[in-house]
Amino acid sequence: MDGITQRRLIRKGWSGDQKYRVKHAGEPCLLRISPTEKHARAEEVFRTMKRFFKLGIPMCEPLEMGVCEEGVYALHSWIEGEDAEKVLRRTSPEEQYAYGLEAGRILCRMHALRAPRSTPPWEERFGQKIDRKLRAYGECPVRVEGEEQFLRYIEAHRGLLANRPQVLQHGDYHAGNLMIDRDGKLFVIDFDRFDVGDPWEEFNRIVWDAEKHPDFASGMIDGYFGGEIPEEFWKLLALYLAVNALGSIPWAIPYGKREISVMRRLSAQVLAWYNGMTETIPAWYRPPSESRSAT
Repeated sequence: MDGITQRRLIRKGWSGDQKYRVKHAGEPCLLRISPTEKHARAEEVFRTMKRFFKLGIPMCEPLEMGVCEEGVYALHSWIEGEDAEKVLRRTSPEEQYAYGLEAGRILCRMHALRAPRSTPPWEERFGQKIDRKLRAYGECPVRVEGEEQFLRYIEAHRGLLANRPQVLQHGDYHAGNLMIDRDGKLFVIDFDRFDVGDPWEEFNRIVWDAEKHPDFASGMIDGYFGGEIPEEFWKLLALYLAVNALGSIPWAIPYGKREISVMRRLSAQVLAWYNGMTETIPAWYRPPSESRSAT
């Protein structure tokens, strides 16, 4: 880490890593330090970021990685801008939709990186995840409204997992992990949860955007598909959101009442969007012809 000066702590994120804005060779950079026990994962994230960067994805450039006294460090180029969530709060529905279109197009480009051939079938992998999440929910003391509707939908649509393609995923793709620079350009950040899976499962975080910025969320889906949206996508999205609605409850319990309340509210929101899991397309989605003109 030679040549690093002016280290300033960044208090953001859930990863547990330490992040700093630093100067390196006179240029602003992002320094991320992970605990030593996360060395293998940190290297994997860094390599994956390099692959995404080579695709031309707008993101921090991964510059350097190594070991220091504090753990495992990774140095990246710096993006001067604001969190997309903050920008979306003060923009018009038309602008939000335009940013959503771009976010969807970027995500589609990211999904060009296919999973290794040795990856087990998605039906097997996600089927096991469903079983784990439902078992954990069944054993936890907190219930959610409409659990029977969620359970019925999940069991009725598990067959859609068969023969799904698998790609490299960002793993936490929503406005909270996007930035907008001074020129209004969108950038992707925080790749530490990257994974391999069904490209359409990547939309499982869209609840965070749909709740606050439905125009952005609608644009992201439109931008991703660039045309007609397959009916199977809507059914799978509902499946992934139903699984998350139940699985998020046992996840939240260790974090206390506040997180439990947030997840219960979101599960109720999902139930309402899908009219008790009887509809396929969520109520927040509005196609371009019914909302804004595409940009």
